[in-house]
Amino acid sequence: MVDNPYGIAALWTQSDWVIKGVAVILVLMSLASWQVIISKIILLRKLRSLSNAVIPHSGLAKKWLEQLQQEAKVAKDFYQLCDAQQTQSLPPLQAWLQVQLKNKVSCFRGTLQADLAILASISSSAPFIGLFGTVWGIYHALVKISLSGSAGIDKVAGPVGEALVMTAFGLAVAIPALIFYNVINRANAGKLDALVKCALEVEVEEVFGHQYQPSSH
Repeated sequence: MVDNPYGIAALWTQSDWVIKGVAVILVLMSLASWQVIISKIILLRKLRSLSNAVIPHSGLAKKWLEQLQQEAKVAKDFYQLCDAQQTQSLPPLQAWLQVQLKNKVSCFRGTLQADLAILASISSSAPFIGLFGTVWGIYHALVKISLSGSAGIDKVAGPVGEALVMTAFGLAVAIPALIFYNVINRANAGKLDALVKCALEVEVEEVFGHQYQPSSH
């Protein structure tokens, strides 16, 4: 069996340290990108029930609602204790609960948005890193031509192949990162909307003593 002199393995063997460095950087960026993508997909699947009901009934969604209710109860009890011990009136209970629930929603938002900056950075920088490899590969080809005194295909095929592979590699890293960044951002918006509804329900129940009924329209 004859090895392909223009295959990926041959290109790696013939390439210099610059091209190899670019390839290693792109591999690391791809691994980081897919690690974030997979972890976010797992998290969003666990939170899927939050998109469909004001009161979720299972899994992580129920856990988040229980935490919201616990935060609201603690805040209400602490508010009443402070109000009983101070002569100066405190802010209304509703405003107090709003602050506590807002903090909880902000914490949840931080969980959803964590590491998305990695995807954004990779999607914007990977093509340029690949382009750098392309430019360097073309330069390498021109050097070989000048040293050999001829522009035969056997002299330039390797370096030009390196250049084209780096371009494709950079795009292969950037495109999935960009697509999943947009998909995950859209999904996060839906989960946050669902959690805000849960927070509103907890607020109404704690302040007015009855369950929140969402509008039918």
